[in-house]
Amino acid sequence: MKMNPSFKPAWWLPGGHMQTLWPALLRRAAAPVARRERVTLPDGDFIDADWVGETGPIVIVLHGLGGSSDSHYVRGLLRAIAARGWRGVVMHFRGCSGEPNRLPRGYHAGDTGDLESFVRVLRLREPHTLLAAVGYSLGGNVLLKWLGEQGAAAPVRAAVAVSVPFDLAAATARLMQGFSRVYERRLLRCLQVALTQKRAMMGLPWDAAAIAAISTLREFDERITAPLHGFNDADDYYTRASCRPYLPRIHAPTLIVHASDDPFMPSSVVPRADELGARITLEHFASGGHVGFVGGAPWSPRYWLEPRISEYLAEKLDAAL
Repeated sequence: MKMNPSFKPAWWLPGGHMQTLWPALLRRAAAPVARRERVTLPDGDFIDADWVGETGPIVIVLHGLGGSSDSHYVRGLLRAIAARGWRGVVMHFRGCSGEPNRLPRGYHAGDTGDLESFVRVLRLREPHTLLAAVGYSLGGNVLLKWLGEQGAAAPVRAAVAVSVPFDLAAATARLMQGFSRVYERRLLRCLQVALTQKRAMMGLPWDAAAIAAISTLREFDERITAPLHGFNDADDYYTRASCRPYLPRIHAPTLIVHASDDPFMPSSVVPRADELGARITLEHFASGGHVGFVGGAPWSPRYWLEPRISEYLAEKLDAAL
């Protein structure tokens, strides 16, 4: 574990909930000008990728559950990437770019196949371009699992994962407790709306009333996510999709940023030192919330994540040039 003294939580945003809610509700991160590319997947479905920058290394950005290139943390990171003279590309998970995907299946926390397909497209197109990747929350779980699966063959020079639900069962249980139910209801609503929109386009085995009646994320995963993606049930999904068992196999230099007061998961999900690959740096803070990490003063808040991420990536990418 490494403590980075450059982050000091804002005194006026005490606790994980305040650190989480402030940027999610009140941050106004300007969106850099982006161009969209549609990528066809091997199964005939598609994902949309939003690009900024014209030349330089490519940083792949993976958003969280219900997120997109419009998410505040993605916008902030894209601006930091562009300021470095790099290219940033947001790989939307299926159905997250504003248009339902073509197939009944969607995306889930352990689905690394689409990331692998997208990286393969980039490598075929530009075999000598430096690649890096950043994942937030669910996207961070996907990224770390993929890095573990790839091992020494991972074609990225560096990676960063933020606020990762390393143990999906424990994270889902935490979201069912106390004030964290607020986040659960929002995430569940995003999933229900997306599934209802898709149902209007194609035949699905659930009617609108059944979808609307689902009351928890675990129930959604039990009734929808698991059967739609080939898992036996929610427990099977959580076990097979969690990234924690894959961490020792990660070979690419990787920074993990986490806060103990993250209201999306218990602090017990944070991996021990002996579970981390030799090239993983864990920066674990007492406070910071979920994809929060806000410092500074009320009249001048400082969003610490973007400069920290770009600083880490610059160190690794510059060394490879």
